[in-house]
Amino acid sequence: MPASTGDGGSASGGRPSGPNVEALVRARHPAPVADLLEREPIWARDFDNLSFEWRRLFSELFGTFLLVLAGAGAGVLDTTTRGAIGRAAGVTAPALTVLAVILFMGAVSGAHLNPVATLSFALRRDFGWRRVPGYVLAQLAGALLAALVLRALFGTTAHLGTTLPGTGFGPGQAFVIEAVLTLGLVSTILGTASSAQNIGVLSAFGVAAYVALAGLWAGPVSGASMNPARSVGPALVSGHLSDLWIYLTAPLLGTLAAVGVAHILRGPGGGPSGSRAAQGTLKPPTTHTS
Repeated sequence: MPASTGDGGSASGGRPSGPNVEALVRARHPAPVADLLEREPIWARDFDNLSFEWRRLFSELFGTFLLVLAGAGAGVLDTTTRGAIGRAAGVTAPALTVLAVILFMGAVSGAHLNPVATLSFALRRDFGWRRVPGYVLAQLAGALLAALVLRALFGTTAHLGTTLPGTGFGPGQAFVIEAVLTLGLVSTILGTASSAQNIGVLSAFGVAAYVALAGLWAGPVSGASMNPARSVGPALVSGHLSDLWIYLTAPLLGTLAAVGVAHILRGPGGGPSGSRAAQGTLKPPTTHTS
């Protein structure tokens, strides 16, 4: 992935931006244009195109809404139906949702669906820091909307699927499990997105498989959230906040560790395919002239 030169991008760093960036670069720099464009981070080229950016933010909101609806909703309906869902279905439902969302709209925003994914891409310099607040707010909004829908339909059953330490497990155990699970999740995200693997659409299957496996073996300990937005939405709407600190701090710790592991394994950045995975590949609107 091309290394970002900072948050200034095209807005403050003097680089051209917008749909005609390649023509402008070619006019100013006739020599190795391909190299110049390769070094220009994608987010810097189109960040000022607001009609383009809102699609990315809506994508993150909608995708996170679907993820939390499945993840939290499975627990709510399992309680409501007295066990008709079951734990295996409950942990595979969000995994399959992640798979579907990445496949049907990953090209728009990168389908992060999780603040730690956004943060990890930014720390790897594959995603502009200027975009991080908008993505995280969109993810939180999607999670809150999903929790509100569940509350409107089913009341506060099962604390709206709030992630909590399991029966017989303490906060410390849940914290360590969430940190370790997030280490694995973010490592999978960064690894499958990296040019070193360059597995394209198969990365969606890798991430979904990890989400399912984490829930299957560790769900009883902590709920296997690995996603602050997934935990914040139901916790805020249900008012069950006592253990929320675990699901905010442990994933952050796991993310920092995963970025360090990625640096050891592959060096800085994920290569061009890592950048495309983080940004999405949606193109700015084309201007037609007659």
